[in-house]
Amino acid sequence: MKKFPIVKSRRLRSTPYTDRIEAHGVSSYTVYNHMLLPASFKSLESDYHHLKEFVQVWDVAAERQVEITGKDSAKLVQLMTCRDLSKSKIGRCYYSPLVDQEGLLVNDPIINKLAEDRWWISIADSDVIFFAKGIASGNKFEVEIKEPNVNILAVQGPLAENLMAKLFGEEIRDLKFFNFKYFNYKEHKYFIARSGWSKQGGFEVYVEDDIAGQDLYDYLFEFGKEFNIRPGCPNLIERIESALLSYGNDFDNRDNPFEANFDKFVNLDSDVNFLGKEKLKKIQQDGITRKLMGVKIDSNKIDMYCEKTLFDDKNNIVGYVRSATYSPTFKKVIGIAMINKPYWNSKDQFKIDIDERIFVGTVCDLPFI
Repeated sequence: MKKFPIVKSRRLRSTPYTDRIEAHGVSSYTVYNHMLLPASFKSLESDYHHLKEFVQVWDVAAERQVEITGKDSAKLVQLMTCRDLSKSKIGRCYYSPLVDQEGLLVNDPIINKLAEDRWWISIADSDVIFFAKGIASGNKFEVEIKEPNVNILAVQGPLAENLMAKLFGEEIRDLKFFNFKYFNYKEHKYFIARSGWSKQGGFEVYVEDDIAGQDLYDYLFEFGKEFNIRPGCPNLIERIESALLSYGNDFDNRDNPFEANFDKFVNLDSDVNFLGKEKLKKIQQDGITRKLMGVKIDSNKIDMYCEKTLFDDKNNIVGYVRSATYSPTFKKVIGIAMINKPYWNSKDQFKIDIDERIFVGTVCDLPFI
């Protein structure tokens, strides 16, 4: 298939690290929150194997922040998410699906609580800032909402902790998962969370100073040589194997949290108020008729530019594949699909058309690994 270049403009923003990742040989980009997000370096499969064994530095500045401060900030943040944050603590990160008035998903960010009246919503790919401003305006909340100049560097992989300890000291090893703390290095203070969009372990550094971020990027590569450090990015193979969901790919505003398997983050029995709460109560009572599941397909390639339909032997629709890739671990294509209820527990094979050829596959549970 013919490839077309992305034309850069002010609407498609680069990051403070773009020059560095291009010097390191980024081979493809995607667009995320109106910014460049690296998609591969050596190759998807080479990057995958390296990530699972060593350590990588990712430019994930496209993971933008929506900062909400002020007297009513906690009210606004709670109104946006179906997760009960009434007992949230400063220094903690909370995976918190956002829902609209119909109970449909708007985003699935990490919400960082910096103070009782200051929050960073670290968003997936959708314009959450306008969602927040609309709710605040409609409720006449006393808040300030802005996108701060925060550009995240992620350090991911099984050797990430060793590398970070070299720079920031042994104390960083004690940082618990989904907690954050400020650490100093060369007279700069860095907000560091133990988190990241891989299951290989690592950290995200929320950099608030462009020059300090560029310096840190260079220091990581200088000190990371002994760990076979390489540039990297969220890896499609690794994230599908681990069932790390992607807003806009695996689910979107057509879907509710129960269909996306977010049941444990939907706190309908709490006293907190949030958008779509009554709608979600009814959905829970009625039950869902489809949900995200895994699929394994007996093929060695698949191109995903749109949803792909799955059929049974009678040409009934089984569901729709939303993300998929070839897995070197399973030696076949694996994917994340929205599967209709009659086929949740089915061991029957389905059919799928890939490049005008029919392949067969099976439905399975998530995650794959």
